[in-house]
Amino acid sequence: MATYNLTINGKSLQVDADPNTPMLWVLRDHLDLVGTKFGCGIAQCGACTIHLDGNAVRSCQLPVSAVENSEITTIEGLSGEGDHPVQKAWIEHDVPQCGYCQAGQIMSAAALLKNNPTPSDEDIDNAMNGNICRCGTYTRIKAAVKTASQNL
Repeated sequence: MATYNLTINGKSLQVDADPNTPMLWVLRDHLDLVGTKFGCGIAQCGACTIHLDGNAVRSCQLPVSAVENSEITTIEGLSGEGDHPVQKAWIEHDVPQCGYCQAGQIMSAAALLKNNPTPSDEDIDNAMNGNICRCGTYTRIKAAVKTASQNL
C-alpha cells in the first residue's frame, strides 16, 4: 500500500491503495464516487471514462500510481447541478435508454468539446469511437454533441 495525494473534482484527497489499483476502483471503492462505471475492464467500452488533465481516458486500466499530480474529473465533478451543456443536450435529445454507458459517453463528449468546440461529424465520430452503447443511441448521441457545441 502507498499513499497518494490526488486532485479529484477540484478537491485534494488522500488515498491509501496498492500502486497497481485502477483508478476506477479507487474512485468507486475508496472514494465512493460511483458514477464512473465498470464495463469491460480492458479499456474497450468507455463506460469508465474520466478526464485526466482535461483528456478523456479509461480509468479501468489507469493505475493510481500514474495519476498523482494530475487533475482528475469524474461525471460527479463535471457539473455540480447537472447543467453542463453536454448533460443538458443529453436530456434534450433523450439519449439515455438503459443509461449504463452514459457517464462515459458524456465525459468523452465533454472532453471533445473542451478541446474542439465546433467539431465536425468526423471529429465527433473519432472522439466517441470506443464508447459502446448497448442500446444503440449513437444517432441521438451525435445530435446531442452538436447541440452542446452550440450552447457552450
